[in-house]
Amino acid sequence: MTTFKKTLLALTAVLPVLAISLPSQAAMTPYMEKALIDVCKAAKSNSILKLKSTTESYRLQTKTVALKLMCNGEDVISFAESNGADKTAARLQKSIGNVSITDVAALSKVKVTF
Repeated sequence: MTTFKKTLLALTAVLPVLAISLPSQAAMTPYMEKALIDVCKAAKSNSILKLKSTTESYRLQTKTVALKLMCNGEDVISFAESNGADKTAARLQKSIGNVSITDVAALSKVKVTF
């Protein structure tokens, strides 16, 4: 068997394994998990200053947080509202602006439970 055939056979055997294992490589780092938990806690605190300070310290955009972060199974705006944090919920809602989403199938959210 030639070297080319051996290489081709090895690639054929390894390629399906790589395809299956790649999605599992998207695990969240401990730093990112701490950052997102801190943002959830800041949203719950009802302090706009604390929310702004936390998002800036982790270099996160408020609009991205409002659209993609989930805290304890709820999106961050609903989470803030359900915990009586109306000021932070309003600030997060304001950061989104007037958005019309027509295709929600492609939307991915990050879930954090603490």
